[in-house]
Amino acid sequence: MRSVGSEAVPIASSQPESLPLVFCGPLRYVQGAGVTRRLAAEMQAVGLSGPVLVVAGSAAVARLARSWAESFHDAGWLHRVVGFGGESSRREIAAISAEAESLAAAVIVGAGGGKALDASRAAAAARGLPFVSCPTICSTDAPTSALSVIYTGDGPHRGAVETYQIHRRSPDLVLVDTQVIAESPPRFLAAGIGDAMSTFYEARAAAAAGRPNMRGGRSTLAALELARLCRDVTIEFAAAALDACRRQVVDDPLNRVVEATTLLSGLGFESAGLAAAHAVHNGLVAIPETHGMLHGEKVAFGTLVQLMLESHAAADAEARAAATAEVRRLVCFFSQIGLPVTLGQLGITDAAAVAVIALRAVQADETIHNMPFPVTADSVAAAIVAADALGRSATGS
Repeated sequence: MRSVGSEAVPIASSQPESLPLVFCGPLRYVQGAGVTRRLAAEMQAVGLSGPVLVVAGSAAVARLARSWAESFHDAGWLHRVVGFGGESSRREIAAISAEAESLAAAVIVGAGGGKALDASRAAAAARGLPFVSCPTICSTDAPTSALSVIYTGDGPHRGAVETYQIHRRSPDLVLVDTQVIAESPPRFLAAGIGDAMSTFYEARAAAAAGRPNMRGGRSTLAALELARLCRDVTIEFAAAALDACRRQVVDDPLNRVVEATTLLSGLGFESAGLAAAHAVHNGLVAIPETHGMLHGEKVAFGTLVQLMLESHAAADAEARAAATAEVRRLVCFFSQIGLPVTLGQLGITDAAAVAVIALRAVQADETIHNMPFPVTADSVAAAIVAADALGRSATGS
């Protein structure tokens, strides 16, 4: 065992010691109210210059286009703003890449939610350009990573996860304007909390299994500690941060939770690893009724399923009780901040969906196989049913 904060994290003896320790992160992280106006100066701090292609959703353009124009004008840089098409698909990535070529862009800036960032990041990687990440909501931990989730853009399965692309470099700059975050719908922040809460549990599982992280190396103790800190800060300050978001003010709890859901969670998942929670998310995406749910809302339920898997696989009664107690703790926490804890709250009412979710979650290339014990579709289905039952018991539904 190695101690990570107050948690005992088992490191499997089968861990491939021949792999190096690998920790990755952005060159620079900047967070604060109104920092959008300093975008060009912060880019210059890491050696970037124009021309700049900004890829942004419509809400981000309406809110920030003037600030971008003023910042780049002061730096003397040519820039162009193009609208994000809504899906991080191969077609969208190709369109962004073509815009960058047309402008002879020296850097691509992605602004908006996770999909806008993923598509912009993938286009920058395709063209060999630096990438700047400017999240305008905190609904996922995508901003700091080198990972793009690619979704299907056409056909009956539009919006399903097609593949993951892990690029060679992390963002050159991550700039988070907390005033913009404070003015976003609180549901997005709650979803970011749901995504962030999976970080420690998935990191702990991947470390226990001795699995390589997303950058091909072993997890550092630093990554595990950041993942633990992410969970602890989030639990302590989530309710107050959501209250600040409802009031559209930037205060200390909001700043702490934004840092936890963006920086700590991003560094933790990428440099430690993913496990069952995100695989269950991908299974949930296969159910059309969940398409109106946010990524972090589905990951939150996936975290409950992962802890149920751990409870069912526990070697003794003490470990089983500890895992079950943790699930109950998270069910209460998620319920308090409005995250789903039952299948019904995710829009799923057909019991047959459980088998579909479980089969998708255990595909050969899924992160669920980073768990420190064998996982099957049957064991996932049983964990889904158990997590749902616990959630219904807690909520009286």
